[in-house]
Amino acid sequence: MGMMKTIMLSLGAVALVISQSAVAGDEERNQAKRIHDRLTGVNATNAVLDDMESLLNDDASGKSAARYAIDRANNPNARYFYNVTLKNFAAPWTNEEQTVFTPLNDYSATVVGAIRDAIDFRRILYDDLVYVGNASGISPYRNNNNNHYEDLEALGPIDGDLSDPTILVDDTQSSVSRLDTNATAGVMTSRAGAMAFFSDGTNRAMFRFTLMNHLCTDLEPLKDVSRPSDRVRRDVSRSPGGDSRIFLNGCVGCHAGMDGMAGAFAYYEWEYANDKSGGRLAYAETPGLVSLKHNINENNFEYGYITTDDSWINYWRNGPNSKLGNRPTDTGIGWGHSAEVLDSKKNAIGQGAKSLGMELANSKAFAQCQVDKTFKAICLRDPNVFADDRIARDGIVSNFKAGGYNMREVFTDVAAHCKGEWP
Repeated sequence: MGMMKTIMLSLGAVALVISQSAVAGDEERNQAKRIHDRLTGVNATNAVLDDMESLLNDDASGKSAARYAIDRANNPNARYFYNVTLKNFAAPWTNEEQTVFTPLNDYSATVVGAIRDAIDFRRILYDDLVYVGNASGISPYRNNNNNHYEDLEALGPIDGDLSDPTILVDDTQSSVSRLDTNATAGVMTSRAGAMAFFSDGTNRAMFRFTLMNHLCTDLEPLKDVSRPSDRVRRDVSRSPGGDSRIFLNGCVGCHAGMDGMAGAFAYYEWEYANDKSGGRLAYAETPGLVSLKHNINENNFEYGYITTDDSWINYWRNGPNSKLGNRPTDTGIGWGHSAEVLDSKKNAIGQGAKSLGMELANSKAFAQCQVDKTFKAICLRDPNVFADDRIARDGIVSNFKAGGYNMREVFTDVAAHCKGEWP
């Protein structure tokens, strides 16, 4: 009886060892599958999973396996990362409704191309850059419709494979539009971006949605009533409902900063007759010929700021919103870019959308925003909930900035972090 018990215990120990080994092997397989599924959204072939599992054995961090998953030379399903995951990642940024259910356009295609080619992602806010299709059977790029990109998307992930650098190619906005290169500002002056945020209104929408899409903040959290109000336009009443306190304690908190910077868009207008989708972006660079919308409702407060050119000033370089930047706050210069110009009070000043794009793209908030959005898209959770996620996010932000703002690496780093179960 004692011998039988000993044999059974020995067999049980052997079974446990085998079971633990199987579980360990299964976990690596599961991690490979989870990385691939989160990045591409489709099932991997056994051959791809074998390779990714082998990479996980050599590099437990998962970064090598994640890079493999989105490399079209290794994985035939990598195309879905570009055609579906990245397209859906960028689509909400291209419309006021912030819906993913919108066709591919020059804005989203440029984001996809910039990530695929691992270019400095800050360029999407200021460079003379656009990605266009190069496939047979698609309409040519036009300034008054989106047929070019809708045709490209209709080809599907095989013939319209956005991971293929011969199908989605980089170009300059100035060569396909009527804009001078100095008037281009990445996705802000893309056709889709202009139609969404320069049409009607006062062009403040472009500033607000750029903050939301690329700095991950709306105006309300940035409200600061201590900033100068000298750039607030005449269409903003200083006594809403007959009470000036509403302006001084509320309205000015957003308008002082927003109107100061939104002046960069003074020369842009979305021109259309009856159908907004058939319009085009117009630009006038002659001083004094700012778009009429910038000086509407002048009788609301006739002593307000009169827009005469596309100059801008960032009053949020100082005060509580200096935290959005990369520079030491005690110097009063919180945001910053390589071509910065400061006034006597350390407020950044500039001309036009391109320089404003540099100001925004070089903020600390821009870098963290890209990582946070990627985290939500790939890990399917907010990185601010769990301590482990916050630590990982901060490390990925640091790597993002040190590595030349390479968004493709952000996706692989995030996917590698989320290869296991939730914390």
